[in-house]
Amino acid sequence: MDRRTYLDHAATTPLDPRVLEATLPYLRTHWGNPSSIYAEGREARRGLDDARRTVAELLGAKPNEIVFTSGGSESDNSALRGVAQAVRQRSRAGGLPTGRHVITSAIEHHAILHTAEELEAEGVRVTYLPVDGTGLVDVNALERALDDETILVSIMYGNNEVGTIEPIAEMARLVKARQPHAVFHTDAVQAVGALDIDVDRLGVDMLSIAAHKLYGPRGIGALYLRTRTPFHPQSLGGGQERNRRAGTENVAGAVGLATAMRLAHEERVSRTAHIRALRDRLLGELPDLVPGTQVTGPRDPEARLPNNFSCCFEDVEGEAVLLQLDLAGVAASSGSACTSGSLDPSHVLKAMGIPTDLARGSLRLTVGKDNTQEDIDRLLAVLPGIVQRLRNLSLPTERPAGVTPPATRASR
Repeated sequence: MDRRTYLDHAATTPLDPRVLEATLPYLRTHWGNPSSIYAEGREARRGLDDARRTVAELLGAKPNEIVFTSGGSESDNSALRGVAQAVRQRSRAGGLPTGRHVITSAIEHHAILHTAEELEAEGVRVTYLPVDGTGLVDVNALERALDDETILVSIMYGNNEVGTIEPIAEMARLVKARQPHAVFHTDAVQAVGALDIDVDRLGVDMLSIAAHKLYGPRGIGALYLRTRTPFHPQSLGGGQERNRRAGTENVAGAVGLATAMRLAHEERVSRTAHIRALRDRLLGELPDLVPGTQVTGPRDPEARLPNNFSCCFEDVEGEAVLLQLDLAGVAASSGSACTSGSLDPSHVLKAMGIPTDLARGSLRLTVGKDNTQEDIDRLLAVLPGIVQRLRNLSLPTERPAGVTPPATRASR
């Protein structure tokens, strides 16, 4: 088989060799526990502190506002539960106004939605904001949802399935004007490295990051936590991360995250131009090559993440398309990697009003910095035939005249 074409960078990205090189000393020689005071520990601590400073600088934050985590899901979980528990505890102590209302959107990653569902089971009131047909959150609905009990608003910056970029700064300003005590969190896992991010310019109190979405290692992420934001740690047992997350720190991972973020920042203009050109070919050419294609998410290239193309095919199952693409040497996705294998249509597409039958034919293609025009040529050469063959297979066969079909057993 020829070289495979990888078009699922929203799921994960290959490790940049420069990131690997930066992490190796902390796996081979500087392997000490950063909490230890002897030389081996001090070497590890220097690496951890340098990584924290780099991540903070690239976000426009202070180093003590960066909490290293195991990735985006932990950061999201900790953001919601950490605020809810802290407000609950301080309310009981008389330190903060009572509040048990959280606002999020219907198209968040399941790391947010499932945590919100658990909070609901614990008595927290949760409002799920609607979106329009492009996946844009209704800002007016946010304004109507805010009340005196709102303690937290969490809205994803760039959607992982359809690429919609949300107006985070506008929403954060609205929340702070209406409910100053409310905390604003954004899941920026897909946005970091793709968009210019400054936490003060965005006006957010918390922000989630995952290294493996920007050519860094898996198993490491961060939560930006603005000073004085109410937060109760979700991992207990030690004083690491300024008592906000117990456990011996993943120094090599933190160095890898910082290196990946630095490279993404330095190369963002050139990377974005490259991947946007590839993505725009998909937006411009694929619907014409495959009749019955409905692009999902914004049609305006500037309104969606620069690497994201998503669509639905009429009269075909997306999973079947993926299997055939894989056999042809192309890796793609039907939506979130975290829901791969589910028979249910994407919750994102449902929230956008896409009919269920059409949503089952979803395809997500997310390009990366190492993709080439030849990769797009290869995809566009094989995909139309795959879709047509699958449609032909799904067409009902015509019975010969006079032939009666056998009786079938009723389903139970």
